[in-house]
Amino acid sequence: MADAADAAPLPSRAQRRRWTYEIWLVLGVTVLASATYAILNLVDRYTIDVPLADQTASINTTINARPWLDLLYQLRRIAFIALPALLAIYLLAPTVRAAFRRIGLDLTRVRTDLLHGVALAACVGIPGLGVYLLGRALGVTVQVQPTNLTAVWWTVPVLVLAALANGFLEESVVVGYLTTRLGDLRWGLVATIAASALLRGSYHLYQGPGMAIGNVFMGVLFAWYFLVPSWGRRTMPLVVAHTLIDVVAFVGYALVPAAWLAALGLA
Repeated sequence: MADAADAAPLPSRAQRRRWTYEIWLVLGVTVLASATYAILNLVDRYTIDVPLADQTASINTTINARPWLDLLYQLRRIAFIALPALLAIYLLAPTVRAAFRRIGLDLTRVRTDLLHGVALAACVGIPGLGVYLLGRALGVTVQVQPTNLTAVWWTVPVLVLAALANGFLEESVVVGYLTTRLGDLRWGLVATIAASALLRGSYHLYQGPGMAIGNVFMGVLFAWYFLVPSWGRRTMPLVVAHTLIDVVAFVGYALVPAAWLAALGLA
């Protein structure tokens, strides 16, 4: 976990306490709400008479029956997914530019970031589909419907924006912000990766234990990528990878014929 913070003096007790409070507050306004909801949702799913395999979970849903108003609702939702992540980044350094550069969320290595992002998406997305199908077969994963938005002219652009917002929020907070702050607190490498990965898995529990475990493994890979290799401290490839995975899932589900989805076991 080589970082400029490692060369700095050990933080005082007051500073450690302040960073600890900050972490909980940042997580509280970003992913902890989703994590607590997902845990309660899983309890709900296991305490009803319908088998988990026969239940569904929808991700991008229609909010209003009138398309023009639904578009405004969707854009509002996307904006307020991304804004808390900006707060988390802002807290990492005295200036906005320094904060973004500290977690490698900038455009200084566009070609490399894109290549690494595509490679990570392939490493996660293809096995992830297998984990989903295996979980469905074992009855530990619900049927996930990536979207049931009304098919109108703005459906695909909104799904792409939603994928980008999800990728930006999760990777900048759960990897970039959290592992950086835990490094400031002098957490060890294994503990830091575990905290990031388990947090990622927790807010996917609404899809069932199978997908939550799959996301823990994804979290281990992404946190390791950020912290360990010589090219590390780059969040941008993770955002690219996450966005690509979600775009394929969201847009593919919206555009692929229902008969094909059923044949693949995805509907």
